[in-house]
Amino acid sequence: MGKPLRVEAGELSVEEILTALRDGHRVVITTQMFGNDHDVTLRHDGATYYCDTPTTLHKHEEESEMRACIEKMGYNRTDAN
Repeated sequence: MGKPLRVEAGELSVEEILTALRDGHRVVITTQMFGNDHDVTLRHDGATYYCDTPTTLHKHEEESEMRACIEKMGYNRTDAN
């Protein structure tokens, strides 16, 4: 497994996050939750995508589901600015 990639929410595009996951890296994203900074760990085991938050472990079978989760939670950079 690759070295964990630590970033702030909004630092990477959704494609950059998914590429890192496909390459075997865990992506640790620091984000604001409940008024405090928290780490969220995203990973892929080759079959399932995981999104481990301070409150829940989400599992996604399809890359499209993981993409939607990343975008919904605001972990990715948006270029709409």
